[in-house]
This record gives sequence, C-alpha cells and structure tokens, in this order.
Amino acid sequence: MRALLLILLLALAPPGFAETRDAEKHFFQTKMGDLSAELDTVRSEGKKGVLLFFEMDDCPWCARMKATVLNQPEVQDYFRKHFLIYSIDVNGDVPLTDFQGKATTEKAFAFENRVRATPTMLFFGPDGKLLTRYTGPTKNIEEMLLLGRYVVDDAYRQMPFAKYKQNAGELRPGGTPK
Repeated sequence: MRALLLILLLALAPPGFAETRDAEKHFFQTKMGDLSAELDTVRSEGKKGVLLFFEMDDCPWCARMKATVLNQPEVQDYFRKHFLIYSIDVNGDVPLTDFQGKATTEKAFAFENRVRATPTMLFFGPDGKLLTRYTGPTKNIEEMLLLGRYVVDDAYRQMPFAKYKQNAGELRPGGTPK
C-alpha cells in the first residue's frame, strides 16, 4: 500500500527537472552567411529583426547560457517567433556578408560592431540597423525573456534595459509605465 501511495505521489508531483532542448538545434538557426539576405526573411515573416549572439570557444558564460537559458523551450519558442537568431564566433574566420552587403569575416564583423566581451547579444531591425545590445550573460530564463520583450515591445527606444528591468512589474505593452 505504501509503495502504491509513493508511486501515486511521484506521478502527481511536478517534475524536478524541466524539459530542455539543445540550444544549437533549437535556439540558433543555421547561418547562410549573408546577413543582408536574412533581412528579406525577417520582413517576409514579420519578425522584429535579427539577434546575433557573439561567442567564442572556451567562454564559460556562453556555455552557461547555452546550458541553462538558451536550452529552455519557452526561451527558444519566444525568440524564434520574433527573431532570426545566429551565433557569431568573435575569433572566426568564416566568411560573412554584413547587413549592408559587404564581404567580411565573423571576427572582423564582431570588431566592427565593438564586441569586446562574450557573450554579447546584438539586436538588429529589419533594416539592418542596430536596435540595442546586451553584453554578458543573462542571469536566468526570466531575464532573457524580459530582454526579448524589451526589444519586441520597443522599450529600448525609451529607456535602458536596467531601468526596464527595475520597472518590469509596472510596465504595460510598449514598455511604457502604467
């Protein structure tokens, strides 16, 4: 009887672990190498823009984000709904065409965009113009989702992300205070 009760309790208890999905497969999209062409996809699919996640090998913060934040289905689903998402190696020699159609490499593109630390996330609009940047890892899933909302709701036009976070409970859609 106790064994049956234990099985029943375990079956009804919420799982101690959440479903996770590989960040490389479910968060990042496969790069075609032409960011200017990706803007056509952004516009045709009605997305907010392009999110570039700048990283490098052996970056512990990048690895932590992939293992604890970017592998979460709610993060993956939200960001893929609103953005095309690509990983850029700040030390990479992989050829790349930038948003203006200029041939470059991942490393040169990172340098041109003043990426000095990893991870750095740059959000670009459908016109290829930089909307906002976030340097460093997000603390957790909630902060990552809040960062996405900050961009999607255009709050970056009115205030820095730090202030947006402070006011997060007091904001209505559009990033304006209630």
